[in-house]
Amino acid sequence: MRIATWNINSLRARTERVVAFLQRHDIDVLALQELKAKPEQLDLTSIHEAGYETAVHGLNQWNGVGLASRVGLADVRTTMDAVPTYPEDETGVLEARMISAVVGDGLRLWSLYVPNGREIDHPHYAYKLRWLDAVRAEGARLLAADPESRTIFAGDFNVAPRDEDVWDMSVFEGRTHVTPPERAAFEAIVDAGYADLTRAYTPGPGTYTYWDYQALRFPKKEGMRIDFLLGSPAVQRQVADARIDREERKGKGASDHAPVILDLEG
Repeated sequence: MRIATWNINSLRARTERVVAFLQRHDIDVLALQELKAKPEQLDLTSIHEAGYETAVHGLNQWNGVGLASRVGLADVRTTMDAVPTYPEDETGVLEARMISAVVGDGLRLWSLYVPNGREIDHPHYAYKLRWLDAVRAEGARLLAADPESRTIFAGDFNVAPRDEDVWDMSVFEGRTHVTPPERAAFEAIVDAGYADLTRAYTPGPGTYTYWDYQALRFPKKEGMRIDFLLGSPAVQRQVADARIDREERKGKGASDHAPVILDLEG
């Protein structure tokens, strides 16, 4: 089974790029983030005509997540225990940042759009850390209930776990995405049993998945590695290959993220 994750940065603007990507890479299941639309605002006809079922979750013009699958979509969920609202008070909303379904032969795939954090002293930063901890808790719960459960947390994590995952650490001094608490929250998910499934196949500095539109970041090769697929032990044993489609970041109308592709065998 071939799985991919892609922050599309507006599905309405890039639906045809999604269809072309699905067909070019022969993708079985695609996890999408940052749809920037309510479900009723999306025309998914071309995706359906290409042979894919879809499940999408969006509340407004921000955030939004989805799944496109040609190997089934069962038991769709849009939340998990302990996910915080934002703001974290009586006015808070459970944002459209996660969706999951059982695909293929029993794999639960989550599409996650982790909060950005904004600034270190901003309430969104604390919200981000609690949001990541909810993912850790869900992962730990699943493995406690069944050590052979097959789960992948895929998406835009808005965390660069290692110094090599950004082009210049000095640029990020005092900024989000690279702080010790964020990295610790990411590693806590890994420590709960969910390994990074792609790094062994896409190693080294300069292997990025995101390049800001501003300041010519892409041609300057000034990117970040913030998109991941984290899998349970049973999934880890199935990994056959992985790659980042950097070409998809090129050209007019590209998302600022590149898709990450994972091949599972068995």
